[in-house]
Amino acid sequence: MKNNTVRYYSSYTDDFEQSSNQNFELAEDYEWVRTDFISHFMSGLIYGLAIIFGGLYCRLFLHQRIKGRNNLKGVKGGFFIYGNHTQPVGDVFIPALCVLPKRIYTVVSPANYGIPVIGKLLPFLGAIPTAKSLHEAKEFNNAVNYRIEKGHPVVIYPEAHVWEYYTKIRPFSDTSFKFPVKFDKPAFAMTVTYRKSKVFKRPIMEVFIDGPFYPNGNTPKERTANLHNQVYNVMNERSKNSNFRFIEYKQK
Repeated sequence: MKNNTVRYYSSYTDDFEQSSNQNFELAEDYEWVRTDFISHFMSGLIYGLAIIFGGLYCRLFLHQRIKGRNNLKGVKGGFFIYGNHTQPVGDVFIPALCVLPKRIYTVVSPANYGIPVIGKLLPFLGAIPTAKSLHEAKEFNNAVNYRIEKGHPVVIYPEAHVWEYYTKIRPFSDTSFKFPVKFDKPAFAMTVTYRKSKVFKRPIMEVFIDGPFYPNGNTPKERTANLHNQVYNVMNERSKNSNFRFIEYKQK
């Protein structure tokens, strides 16, 4: 498995995809949930166009295949999706294509709002920025709760940073797994893997959907840890389906 690109890392939290305004902060009057008519119209239009573009991009450029979509059937209401973060552009569209016709909302870093042009579109694409203060934490939790109660899937990338074409699962904490426990909703694992193509230079992307997972335990802490372990273990197992490293990652 020879590669032209090698990336060196010091720790699993290294960030290879920093935005042009990494320290961007949300305005104090940022609207976490927009319910006015204009916002609804613009959101529907922009999201619809994004799905069309994303479908073509993922199919033609990333050679995406989705397996396990049937696992989503029968689950009523909102739920959480946890995925490995391996595509700087594709990760915007991959979960959306997996759950069609449902509409997703995705937890993102505020730094993404500093990206020219795209940053302005994020609220219409369903982005929910993470909090940096107590006030923002309250708004963030309210926004997640609002979307979940409206029946929408909420997507979380617990690895935090994008490692493009990385074929393993990086260790991640159980912090984000408090949400399914708190809101009493199921969780799904979305594992992106890469298989060598006989035709294309870039590998074929296979996306596996596993779940639903429900937490076990007597306390919220135990339930959170249990859910984390269920999702992490199945993602690790699915990652073994990768057989091609398009980009090589080596520890310094």
